[in-house]
Amino acid sequence: MATDTVIKPDFEAAQKHFIFTQEHEDLRESMEDWVKKELYPHRMEWEKTKWPDSAIQRAGELGYLGLCFPEEYGGQGGDYYYSLVRAEALSYAGSGGLGMGFAVQTDMVLPPIEMLGTEEQKQTYLKPGIEGTRIGCLGITEPGAGSDVAGIRTTAILDGDEYVINGSKTFITNAARADFIVLVTKTDPDAGHNGITLLLIDIRDEEGNELPGFSVAQNLEKMGMEASDTCEIAFEDMRVPADSVLGEVGKGFYHITWELQGERLVAAAGSNAGAERLLETTIQYAKEREAFGRPIGKFQTIRHKIAAMATKIEASKQFTYTVAWRFANGEYPVREISMAKLLSAQMACEVADDAIQVHGGWGYMKEYEVERHYRDVRLNRIGAGTDEVMLEVIGRSYGL
Repeated sequence: MATDTVIKPDFEAAQKHFIFTQEHEDLRESMEDWVKKELYPHRMEWEKTKWPDSAIQRAGELGYLGLCFPEEYGGQGGDYYYSLVRAEALSYAGSGGLGMGFAVQTDMVLPPIEMLGTEEQKQTYLKPGIEGTRIGCLGITEPGAGSDVAGIRTTAILDGDEYVINGSKTFITNAARADFIVLVTKTDPDAGHNGITLLLIDIRDEEGNELPGFSVAQNLEKMGMEASDTCEIAFEDMRVPADSVLGEVGKGFYHITWELQGERLVAAAGSNAGAERLLETTIQYAKEREAFGRPIGKFQTIRHKIAAMATKIEASKQFTYTVAWRFANGEYPVREISMAKLLSAQMACEVADDAIQVHGGWGYMKEYEVERHYRDVRLNRIGAGTDEVMLEVIGRSYGL
């Protein structure tokens, strides 16, 4: 039957989405605009100087740090999906280190304080953390214990009405600038998982000086994420009030395991978004770079490589969104969260490698910046749970 209507694909049309509303998209637009105007121009400078505290303070002023937190503490009271929008918007900064530093504040440090903290702790740490006037860090990994949280050795022994802390942590993002720390400690060294307790403590005074018993042992030099500070820190007979406990004494392992799930989902969203930015850069290069008299994107080998990159990104992104929907609706899908984190981190590394290949020799040069993305993205397969830990969680979930 003849018809006057011919349906053609419109690849540029706006897409409706099952988790993002118009409010989410409005935030995305405004935050991307801010990131591109105020953060992106400094991406190269911050590789040498680290991102400044003023960046997170500005984000606090604009309300971007408190998107998912209650209004009574200065937040916007939004749903979990706003965390994904924020992670994706920050990918436009062109700096993995800046995104990492912000994520520590918004998705690793503040959520357990909001869920587990006393009213006093929320007023002291959550509220200024949302404002961006106080910066936090998370102390889990030690020189001899990373993925094996139960193997940590940093102790916090109760002495009267104080805990005495001794030990060290390493690979701690934001430690060089942080005012406070959510610290994983052993309050009962002989109790295994049930001897772990979270402490929420100040590590610097109002002038930024290290408090007695705390020190930054060294600033670590990294392969990538150079815009963020990463340190080894030490505690030597540091005395803190007994009411510094965050949550319940002896329940820290379970508290931090819960925290890691939200962190891993946001890490997955960040990996997907970072890969998308690399794809956009690669497509633009393929359109402009000519070889043998035509743009290299016109060659099938390049066109197909880009098509494969785009397919991997879209599959990983939509899977992450589906898992996020379950998480936001009250489920605790640890298996699928682990899958999303594993899939997105590996995918982002594959896409980064393909981006370098399409750029050829220029991809290896700092001028085109894809080499920095290549170095930055490799951490995604280590931080917030290594590939091997994710595989172990997934495997054990099937009773193996």
